[in-house]
Amino acid sequence: MKKLSLSDGEWKLMNLLWESEPRTVPELVEALREDTGWTRPTINMMLKRLTDYGAVRFEEGEKARRFFPVIDRTGTTVQETERFLNRVYGGSLGLLLSSMSSQRGLSQDEIQELQAILDAAKEEQ
Repeated sequence: MKKLSLSDGEWKLMNLLWESEPRTVPELVEALREDTGWTRPTINMMLKRLTDYGAVRFEEGEKARRFFPVIDRTGTTVQETERFLNRVYGGSLGLLLSSMSSQRGLSQDEIQELQAILDAAKEEQ
């Protein structure tokens, strides 16, 4: 997959497209109105960028263009997580977890979830 760095706003648009596709600009404006206050021109500009990146494609509809995600949500999320981990924690997953647990603590459910993840990783080795 091509390396792609999405802005926070682009993530908002992509998440909406991943949740339900296709979507038109009016549908995106309505979905983002309360959270962002973005107008049609703002969303059009962002969709153009995402189309230029190859992250989104569109088809002409009867009344409006319908936008579809091209990039895979899982692959994009993994790529962004790796980028964040490398940039902020020097690639150290242990440092990330240590930082998060010391700053906000972990619930018993979160500890059990992490243990299950570690157990599965150990079995894969």
